[in-house]
Amino acid sequence: MVYNIIDLFWIYFLMISLIGFCLSAADKFAAIKGRRRIREKSLFLVAFLGGAAGMYLSMLLFRHKTKHKRFMITLPVIIVIQFFFIIKFVI
Repeated sequence: MVYNIIDLFWIYFLMISLIGFCLSAADKFAAIKGRRRIREKSLFLVAFLGGAAGMYLSMLLFRHKTKHKRFMITLPVIIVIQFFFIIKFVI
């Protein structure tokens, strides 16, 4: 099967969003169990690479980091920037 660049972009976007969702969920469950956590720097890196939407959904679903203004403000801003990037360059 041959994919064009747009298809590859959507596959990437879905995969990185899934990774962001899973990382946020894993961090939440590590916090509950008192285990080693995922660094905030790593979470933000995945968000900047396209995983912000999945990460934000996971945060709301699992109520993780919802009291941290840094996450509750930055992730929606990243999502808006990524949305405009998609509109301008992909669609």
